Amino acid sequence: MTTFKHILAKIEEYDTIIIHRHMKPDPDALGSQLGLKAIIKTNFPEKKVLAPGYDEPTLTWLGHMDNIDSKDYLNALVIVTDTANRPRIDGSDYMRGQFLIKIDHHPNDDVYGDLVHVDTAASSSSEIIADFAITLQLKLSDEAARLLYAGIIGDTGRFLYPATSSKTFAIASELRNYHFDFAAVARQMDSFSLKIAKLQAYTLDNLEINENGAARLILTQDLMKKFNITDPETSAIVATPGKIDCVEVWAIFVEQPDGHYRVRLRSKSHSINDIAKRHAGGGHPLASGANSYSLKENEDIYQEIKDLLKN
Repeated sequence: MTTFKHILAKIEEYDTIIIHRHMKPDPDALGSQLGLKAIIKTNFPEKKVLAPGYDEPTLTWLGHMDNIDSKDYLNALVIVTDTANRPRIDGSDYMRGQFLIKIDHHPNDDVYGDLVHVDTAASSSSEIIADFAITLQLKLSDEAARLLYAGIIGDTGRFLYPATSSKTFAIASELRNYHFDFAAVARQMDSFSLKIAKLQAYTLDNLEINENGAARLILTQDLMKKFNITDPETSAIVATPGKIDCVEVWAIFVEQPDGHYRVRLRSKSHSINDIAKRHAGGGHPLASGANSYSLKENEDIYQEIKDLLKN
């Protein structure tokens, strides 16, 4: 793939490479970021490779972020993985580098970077990074394989979501040839704490569902304090409504400290990313994120979901 060769040429050209990903990371964000770092370090051990960002406590089993100084960006190559929109990039210094590459699987609505590789057919950015290494016959370490495998199963819901393709399975199969505890990765993805179990129960008890399968749940700051959970930890219940047979499209409204709501939108078959775009967000047709800045906007979003199913 021509773009892969161009990306490799840029990696070969620079002595310092800094890899960013999106804020509030999920396994694919970290898997693609840290997986790419591991690939570069294995094939080019003399290069300085840094992965900055917030150390999300619930995902430190994947890896830790690097401390970084603004001076590190001087004459550096910057690569951003798994981040569709510039405002979502974790770290404002990403523009300080000499050359910027975007690698992503979300719709390319915000075109940024000197070199862009966006593959919306890929299940995840981790799949793209693994494909990059396999296609160009780069050496993969066991740790890189573990990280990329975790990113793939994270974004595919362990191969349950529609974005899972035969290519996804082929790449996962290739990664499985490396030595890491794949069962432990799956268990880590599937396990949650007692407080999250209680939040799951609350979700099932309090989910609002209309006659056409539109559903919503609102998590206020007070409720999150009651359950002693953080915003990233609420991601554990995002898939829960979809396990109910009569639910077709759902929204999880998570109140932020400043009063606005982070909105996680999911669907079984109806495209919902246009709704997300109308509310300061975006994403995939069946999995998107948005923002709401008032209780009225919460109602507007839920009404749009109901209208989508009604029509």
